[in-house]
Amino acid sequence: MANVEHGGRPGDFGATAPGTAKARLGLVRAGLWLIAAVLAVRQVAVVLSTPKGERLTDLETWVGPDGVLHVNGSLYDSTRFTGTPFGGLVLKPLTKAAEQALGWGWTFGTLLLVVALGLVAARALPQPVSRRTALLAAPVAISLLMLSLPVRNTLYLGQTSIIPVLLVLLGCFAVRGERTSGLLIGLAAALQPTVLLFAPLLWFTGRRRAAVSSGLTFAALTALAWASMPHDSYTYWVHHLAGVGLGRPADDLGNQSLHGALLRMGVEGPVEIGLFLTLGTAVAVLGLRRAVRYARDGQLLLAVAITGCVAVVVAPTTWQHQLLWVLLAMAGRVGKKAGDRYVWPVAVVLVMTLPAKMMLPNMASLYPLRDNVVLIAALAAATAVPFLSRTSEYYRSPIPTRYAEPVPTRWKRVPLLPFLRRVLTRPNLLLELLLIRVGYSAYQQVRLAATGGTNTGGRAVAEQHGEQIHSIEKFFFIDIEHWVNHAVVKVGWLEDFFNFYYSSFHFLVPLSVLGVLYARRPAEYRWARAALGFATLFALVGFWLYPLAPPRLMPELGFIDTVHGVQDFSQPDYGTLTALTNQYAAMPSLHFGWSLWCGLVIAILAPKWWMKALGLLHPLFTVSAIVATGNHWVLDAVGGAAVVGAGFGLTYLLQGPRPRPLAKAAGKPGEAEAAEGAEGADNTEGSGGSGGSGGSGGSEEVSIVGPAPAKGRNPN
Repeated sequence: MANVEHGGRPGDFGATAPGTAKARLGLVRAGLWLIAAVLAVRQVAVVLSTPKGERLTDLETWVGPDGVLHVNGSLYDSTRFTGTPFGGLVLKPLTKAAEQALGWGWTFGTLLLVVALGLVAARALPQPVSRRTALLAAPVAISLLMLSLPVRNTLYLGQTSIIPVLLVLLGCFAVRGERTSGLLIGLAAALQPTVLLFAPLLWFTGRRRAAVSSGLTFAALTALAWASMPHDSYTYWVHHLAGVGLGRPADDLGNQSLHGALLRMGVEGPVEIGLFLTLGTAVAVLGLRRAVRYARDGQLLLAVAITGCVAVVVAPTTWQHQLLWVLLAMAGRVGKKAGDRYVWPVAVVLVMTLPAKMMLPNMASLYPLRDNVVLIAALAAATAVPFLSRTSEYYRSPIPTRYAEPVPTRWKRVPLLPFLRRVLTRPNLLLELLLIRVGYSAYQQVRLAATGGTNTGGRAVAEQHGEQIHSIEKFFFIDIEHWVNHAVVKVGWLEDFFNFYYSSFHFLVPLSVLGVLYARRPAEYRWARAALGFATLFALVGFWLYPLAPPRLMPELGFIDTVHGVQDFSQPDYGTLTALTNQYAAMPSLHFGWSLWCGLVIAILAPKWWMKALGLLHPLFTVSAIVATGNHWVLDAVGGAAVVGAGFGLTYLLQGPRPRPLAKAAGKPGEAEAAEGAEGADNTEGSGGSGGSGGSGGSEEVSIVGPAPAKGRNPN
């Protein structure tokens, strides 16, 4: 919450009484707590509904009836136990009540630890914070923790990795007295040795008693475990060099540490060890220096998060359930402009809540990034991300976002959400690309899930729906698909043209339109992007509710699949995307829907009449291609048009009418000039200028105001 607070809020559409604002804030807070509670219940339900032999497997390995803590001999004989000897000493008593610990008790205990962690983190935000942030931070923090992969893995596996993080936060923010603080951090280090990196942070920020206390506590607890289990202690600390080599292979994708990344890159032996020690030392020195600087700046939570990220990078093994430090790095503020404040927190949330394969395309050249995406985020937080100092003029008052003047409308309740007013500045490119990638990955997953997660799933239902669509088209005498399909096949060059058009322009044209709008018309880009996003969401609902077989996958109708060739209808093959797409997602047709969106956007925004005409040719060619190739029914195109219309309609309801650019007085630095008459006059934006304080640069702002009212009329 603190990260996304910024100036430049949308103008008010009407005065709001303090009592009303307080009631709304209370309602929002109650809603956020409800979301946190629902997420918590869901996580518990997922764990407890999993068959007993598949849930809490790590805890079962330790304290179950046949766990390593029951057997005679060393804890590390089987390498299944990866904790410290002190951790084994603490877990030993649980073996007497293993059955209870492996059920409700352990799961709810972990859940309470997560809630406590969220509450402490919310209270540790750098001061001063607004009342809104203070009230909303706790449920937001708990919700993000519940969604994060580390917490989900901890709950599912029965791990203890939340405890060291909570102990550190309690030691830094909750308890009084440096010795008590050091005692808690030393206890955390006895469970997870890399936590000792917090001792230098305490020392160099003036809390030297806490640093000494943490070191002494760690030494005393380690010595206690050594005295109780000398052989295990020697095995862990000497033979395995503080746990190196225990558990899964160090080059496993789950090991998001620098050591694991080097092994995955093929660096091995003495060279890898030397490189790991050199780079690890450099990261530790640079990261701790940054942490000390931010701690002295009054951002202790950020300093703690940076130190934790250093621990993630330099540890020999850092498994997924040990990565919560990266999520805490959201406490830092990045960016001078209000619109850029969202980039870092959104990126962190996506990295910590989504599988890496959803973040980056499935391309071999991107595998090094995809396999180490969490490590890269931790490394960036520790060494590179330029978090703002509290003394910076932009820390509390970033360059504000500029908004268009509200456009009058005949309906008083439009826009339904006044805070979604038209933004004039260009959105952050990195954030846009990230959200587009994640959105498309989610789109692919939902399409596939509509038929049970397989390409052949739901075939019978899809073919039944195909017969329904065919019958309706016969009734209205629009069943032209078979005739068009066979007529095109007889003309070789026409078949090649439609095959090429179908397979090439579906993504190329929408991305090109978005790219041009982003570069030249940022305000219109946001409007067009919103309409496209809503249309795609409506289409996903259609895919889910009405799986439909396209004509080419209806065996009894005799269609020819001109793009993919003759099909085995039980195992259709449509190229490299066979495993990633759902061929029974035909209604509505997004091939036509996206092309219609392109045509309408070009027709509305293009300055020349011939550009508008060319734009409208694209949906015409697309509907011809999808019918000629046997990939869609005519009614699929009607459905595509319907969702696009619904997308533009919902955008209108939420944001109001699209503001029309009018010419403004020239000579004002940082403001581009625009001209767009009602008769379709050319619209050109200035590319020069020094760049005003309210935007992302001189070339990316558009001066947009509402239409001038007629004389004697009140536009409101």
